Amino acid sequence: MISIQKKDFSLGEEYEKLRKSAISDGAIVTFTGVVRDFNGDSTVVGIELEHYPEMTHKSLQQICEQARKNWPLGQIRVIHRIGKILAHEQIVFVGVTSKHRSAAFEACQFIMDFLKTEAPLWKKEISPERSDWVDAKDSDKLSAQKWQAI
Repeated sequence: MISIQKKDFSLGEEYEKLRKSAISDGAIVTFTGVVRDFNGDSTVVGIELEHYPEMTHKSLQQICEQARKNWPLGQIRVIHRIGKILAHEQIVFVGVTSKHRSAAFEACQFIMDFLKTEAPLWKKEISPERSDWVDAKDSDKLSAQKWQAI
């Protein structure tokens, strides 16, 4: 299930939902992203995320479908927040279940790597001095490229 929302989410509740629906899966892997308070040498007080709802949902759905093609997965849960989010607040949650841990770990990382580079989300970083739109980092692009061989 995919949610794109302004409100925060509860890690505990999301984990419990995955656990209850995992049935015979033996692995649950989750990742939670938090807004950093820096970018390079600059202080970041928050970010603002914009998107086109249908486009973003479709892109995230395609990423999850590709993960299912690559690994034997049970449940997939993706939450991405939009709007203004302050430093240290949660921004993204990815949770996957699988019968075995390696598939769950790899699929979770795959989803995050492609979410960072492929999902049509536009990010503006807000610092005490100014605000700037930012692109995906080169390190994020390199992380996504490693999955090309799959």
